Amino acid sequence: MLGNYFEFERHRTSLKIETVAGVTTFLTMAYIIFVNPNILSDAGMDKNALIAVTCIVSAISTIAAGVFGNAPIAMAPGMGLNSFFAYSLVVKEQIAWQTALGAVFISGLFFLILTMIGLRKKLVEAIPPGLISAIAVGIGLFIAFIGLGNLGLVLRDEKTLFTLGDLGKTTVWIGLLGLVVMIVLGALRVTGSLLIGIFFATMVGALFGHVARPAGWVSLDWPVGKLALHLDVVGAMKISLWGSIFTLMFIDLFDSIGTLVACCEKAGMRDERGQIRALDRLLGIDAVATMVGALLGTSTTTSYVESAAGIEQGGRTGLTSLVTGILFLVAMLFMPVIAIVPSYATAPALIVVGYFMMKEARKINFRKADELIPSLVIVVMISVSYQISMGLALGFVSYAVLKIVLGRYKDVHGAMWVIAALSLLFLSLKLLPVLTERVHTPL
Repeated sequence: MLGNYFEFERHRTSLKIETVAGVTTFLTMAYIIFVNPNILSDAGMDKNALIAVTCIVSAISTIAAGVFGNAPIAMAPGMGLNSFFAYSLVVKEQIAWQTALGAVFISGLFFLILTMIGLRKKLVEAIPPGLISAIAVGIGLFIAFIGLGNLGLVLRDEKTLFTLGDLGKTTVWIGLLGLVVMIVLGALRVTGSLLIGIFFATMVGALFGHVARPAGWVSLDWPVGKLALHLDVVGAMKISLWGSIFTLMFIDLFDSIGTLVACCEKAGMRDERGQIRALDRLLGIDAVATMVGALLGTSTTTSYVESAAGIEQGGRTGLTSLVTGILFLVAMLFMPVIAIVPSYATAPALIVVGYFMMKEARKINFRKADELIPSLVIVVMISVSYQISMGLALGFVSYAVLKIVLGRYKDVHGAMWVIAALSLLFLSLKLLPVLTERVHTPL
């Protein structure tokens, strides 16, 4: 029955191969169960509820991709997107997490509309590849800084922006030890290297008395109600949040397109016309998953590049995703154990993920000033300002300005002018309150 539904014979696979592939994908991305709650809890959200919600959303979206898209693609709350949610929207801009969830829901709705009318692909084609790579590098550096901060190795400083943390803390060295484990195992191509590193750092922390004992091993108490249906969609419709909604949609746009194209290509999912089978359907599932995730109480859900690990093991059909999704549901049973994992144990995973994203720098054309300068603006402003939206907006506007100054405005795609105009509007909305305050302030 499973063989007929997922077309094993056509894809030259079997139940055993698909099962092993599904387990492999789960092991490579299970770190999100620990990392996502640690990041979003900094926004004032309940950590135990976040663990359950992360597992549920990852399971639902991944199973949907498998059953309805028949693709070995896994989905979960996206790295970078959760950081933008917690640190840019909630902490930096002082937006309530309920309102931020509303913004995520609206971005998912727009995402779905863009997919249905076919504009999603056109937007991707409008932005130069170099700038897309710069976005990945900037977010990677942003995530790495967060990881270094959670580890206690790098701290914010008013005078120098950043300063070295307290190296006398045992937890800093435990986290660094976990980082070494992740790097070594990753170099040896050990499956689940990030997950193993997190467990290793947690166990060492427990030996030194820095980790509390779990209340139990297994639990059926999943406090999803503390987050589910608490989103504030009306509050998120303010004009001041349009830029943030655009940023959420924009980041997910390139995350999902890039991941799906790369992974589906690796899985041999192109049809006789050279088109990736079910790509629009998978993009639609991605958008709906974001909306469902916001309803349940987590940041934007996106396709995971770790799906490539399962594909490498032979996964070719949706059964791979079905197995991965079921394992996320099983993980919920061990919530008391997951809850005790400290932030310094998950911090190394953020650093490693950031590193992998920063490798996209090699795709930036350093010989073209009109691409290099906007790319540098994006990377620097994202990581220094802790605002992904600000970095993107400044980068896109600087790109358009440089093209005009250099007389190369004909090289700019029509949709890119729209994106640059929206970015300029976003920056104007950001600066308007500051300018108004200065006008009304007596000299």
